Amino acid sequence: MDKVIISCAVTGSAHTPTMSPYLPITPAQIAEQAIAAAEAGAAVLHLHARDPKDGRPTLDPDVYMQFLPRIKQSTKAIVNITTGGSTSMTLDERLAGAERASPELCSLNMGSMNFGLYPMAARYDRFNHDWEKPFLEATKDLIFRNTFGDIETIIERLGKSHGTRFEFECYDISHLYTLAHFLDRKLVTPPLFVQTIFGIHGGQGIDTENLLHARRIADKLFGDDYRWSVMASGRSQIAFGTMAAINGGNVRVGLEDSLYAGPRKLAQSNAEQVQIIASILRSLSLEIATPDEARTYLALKGGDQVGF
Repeated sequence: MDKVIISCAVTGSAHTPTMSPYLPITPAQIAEQAIAAAEAGAAVLHLHARDPKDGRPTLDPDVYMQFLPRIKQSTKAIVNITTGGSTSMTLDERLAGAERASPELCSLNMGSMNFGLYPMAARYDRFNHDWEKPFLEATKDLIFRNTFGDIETIIERLGKSHGTRFEFECYDISHLYTLAHFLDRKLVTPPLFVQTIFGIHGGQGIDTENLLHARRIADKLFGDDYRWSVMASGRSQIAFGTMAAINGGNVRVGLEDSLYAGPRKLAQSNAEQVQIIASILRSLSLEIATPDEARTYLALKGGDQVGF
């Protein structure tokens, strides 16, 4: 068994500032938490940007450039920039930060889907900012769009033009088959970094049978040509990561996916979540991959080839 790659999704776009005072918002906060997560054992840092004035999601390249160089100077971790952004962004907006940064790795959602954040709007009596509640409620009638054409465009503009490879985010079994379609067409090449995602409202549910079924289908479609990773939202983050590791997979944690470090206990940093899963992995006699080992496993271009 290879060593386990820990990815840390540092801030995301699903949670809003009201939900946790520990959610990193400003470039300085994102850099600080990303660096600490890497020091705790994360080989991959999955990064979104936020407007430093009010915390709303942004993919403004100028905001990215306020924290990416600091992260590179302070850690050898692999920077993985989102191409998802949020449901309200256009494709050009979603690619702007990644095209400026030319990173080693980018996320790539493998299909259009309902992405329902709206149930979270009812959990809070008041919000810190006027944009938060409408942003959440709007997802009841929005679809996250990634058509076959969109996926081809992302592969062309980032993969072929920048040498960037992808974290293929698969929220459903159908997304695995979509990835197989692009592999058959030789538009993507092994080793594939397949992130199977559970618990998003509109995607596959948090169920052990779903986890194992996703692994079986990925094995059937990709054989030895992929590296499997698992992310589960909310309270199942650590449990599903543990099951993935036991079954030969890699894991993703971070405040993008869960705000907690235990029952009703807010995580005070991304590093805290990384430390929890790293401790579990070591107790299972599993070794944690360094950034350079993860680069080898994923066949990345190297940190000296990025644009920041």
